[in-house]
Amino acid sequence: MSIGRLPENEQRILDEMERALRRDRRLARRLRTHRVSRRPDPARILARLASYRPRGMTVAVLLAVSAGLMVAGIVTSEPGVIWAFAALWPLTMFAAFRLLCRWCGS
Repeated sequence: MSIGRLPENEQRILDEMERALRRDRRLARRLRTHRVSRRPDPARILARLASYRPRGMTVAVLLAVSAGLMVAGIVTSEPGVIWAFAALWPLTMFAAFRLLCRWCGS
């Protein structure tokens, strides 16, 4: 790989490719509209969350882990275990609700 300029024929080919890409209006439009933002789009996150379709095995594992954390929290009264259960339980209920809705056909 050389650091200097490209040979004449390669430079000519590269210039032709650049001209062809500049003339492509669809590519230019796509490049303009697909700007990367650092912040996530809340509407896209909600749409992705609404389209979440859990599997039965996933819900079963979530229920088992939640039940284990609930029992461990009752027995030990450790704040970390209780907070882990508090964080996991709503996710488990949401996944179970989505699974039941899918099974019922609504």
